Amino acid sequence: MQELLDSFVLYMAGAKEKSYNTIVSYKRDILKYIEYLKENGIEKISKTDRMTVVTYLLQMKKSGKASATVSRSLASIRAFYSYVIASGEKMKDPTANIIPPPADKKQPQFLTAQETELLMAQPKDYEAKGIRDKAMLELLYATGIKVSEIIELTLDDINLKQGFLRCRTLTHERVVPVGKAAVLAVKQYLDKARPKLLFDDGTKCLFLNRNGAKMSRQGFWKILKGYGKSAGIKKDITPYTIRHSFAMHLLQNGADLEAIRQLLGHNEISSTQVYSKILDSRIKQVYEKAHPRA
Repeated sequence: MQELLDSFVLYMAGAKEKSYNTIVSYKRDILKYIEYLKENGIEKISKTDRMTVVTYLLQMKKSGKASATVSRSLASIRAFYSYVIASGEKMKDPTANIIPPPADKKQPQFLTAQETELLMAQPKDYEAKGIRDKAMLELLYATGIKVSEIIELTLDDINLKQGFLRCRTLTHERVVPVGKAAVLAVKQYLDKARPKLLFDDGTKCLFLNRNGAKMSRQGFWKILKGYGKSAGIKKDITPYTIRHSFAMHLLQNGADLEAIRQLLGHNEISSTQVYSKILDSRIKQVYEKAHPRA
C-alpha cells in the first residue's frame, strides 16, 4: 500500500497539479488510514470495503476528531481510491455514497462587558489612526453591523444628529440606531481624523485607510486583532465577535429576540435564537453551581 500511496502523491503533484499543502494533507490522511488498515490485519487495499471506511470514520469521530477533520479525511481517502481503481485495481469504490458528517455548529464567541470596555480603550485618541479605529470599534459595538457593512458606509449613510445609520445590501436595506458613545466617536473622527486621511475630496467612503482609500476587510481584521492582543484578551477577536457581543449584551439586558433580529438584519428568527440558547445555558450553569439543592 505504501507504493500505491507514493505513486498517488506523484500523480497528484504532476497530472493534477495540486498545491504542496493539499498534497501534504492528502498524504497525512491516507497514511493514517493505511496504519488503521494494518492494525486491523488488512494488508491489501483490495480487501477493504464500505464498512471498512465507515468504521474508520466512526472511530475518528469517537476519538474526538472534529467533523471538518473527518470530512477532509473522507475526501482524501475517496481521491486515493479513485486513483487506485483508475490504476487497474479491480474493486468497487468503497467510498461511494458515504456522506460526510454534518459540520459542527460552533457557539458564537462574545466578549464580556469588561472585555468590551478594555477593547474600546485601546485606540489612541490623540492620532488620526487611533481616532478612526475608536470610531469603528464603537460603531460596530453600537450597531452590531458586519465588517462588510461598516467598510461600505458612506457619509450619506450615517445621521449623527438623529443617531442612526443606514445599511444597504443588494437585496435589502435596514436602519439601525446608533448610541451616544458611538455618535461622539464618529463625530470626533469626522472633525479631527478623516480630514487628515483624506486625499480626494470626492471620496464618499466614511472610513478611510492611511492611503485615503476605503478601509478593507483584511485591514480592519488586522487592526482588531492587534487591539485584542494589546488589551490582553485571550479570545480570538474578529468583527463577528463584536457583532455577537452586541447581540448577547442586548439580550442579557432585556431586549427581545425580534428586536435583535431586526437590528442584526437576520431574515429568520431561528438565526437569532442561538443567542437565547447560550443565555439559557449560562443561566442554568449559574443556577446549578449556586443553588444548594440544584
